[in-house]
Amino acid sequence: MGGKYRITGTAYPRMRRPRRRGRIVAAGIAATAALGLAGWGTLQLIDVFGGGSGDTARSTTAGPACATASPSPAAAVATSFPKPADITVNVYNATPRSGLAKTTADELKKRGFAIGKVGNAPVTYDKKVPGAGILLGAPGAAKGAFPVLGTHLKGATTRTDARATADVDLIIGTGFRTLAAPQDATAAMTALLHPAPKTATCAPEKG
Repeated sequence: MGGKYRITGTAYPRMRRPRRRGRIVAAGIAATAALGLAGWGTLQLIDVFGGGSGDTARSTTAGPACATASPSPAAAVATSFPKPADITVNVYNATPRSGLAKTTADELKKRGFAIGKVGNAPVTYDKKVPGAGILLGAPGAAKGAFPVLGTHLKGATTRTDARATADVDLIIGTGFRTLAAPQDATAAMTALLHPAPKTATCAPEKG
């Protein structure tokens, strides 16, 4: 540049517009806020699909309070039941099918039960038992003979009477088809003798 205008000295005028620092700072704050909102929204979405309670940070780090329930004294020790050989079963046929009492009694004998009387059902029950059968005995049989014999006859109902003896009546009903398969009866008996322990339970968190 020559002529009328000359630049002298060591200070030169700025040839470009000054930066707008305020606008840059504001843009940075806005971007940070947007990222924060996006992150919060993502966590909420995960929480909804995960079935959380809304407090994602706490549920993620702490998790639900879980405790293993202690087995009851009855479950800690194998439950006591009489052996089949200690149960005397009277088998009565309350259906129109002949010979059913004998064949059922013979099968129960093979499975270890003691067999008492075998024949047609008393008039009170003859042709009047619609289900698989009825187990009839003294009140004490409800916690002894009935569960053991019941593992061999699915769907049987139980009743008690005033008898003083320990024998049990099996009254075959019209819905009877066959005794439970030996392996199924064994599995059911095992479950009676050795109840499964209780599993861990989780208590819901308080909000």
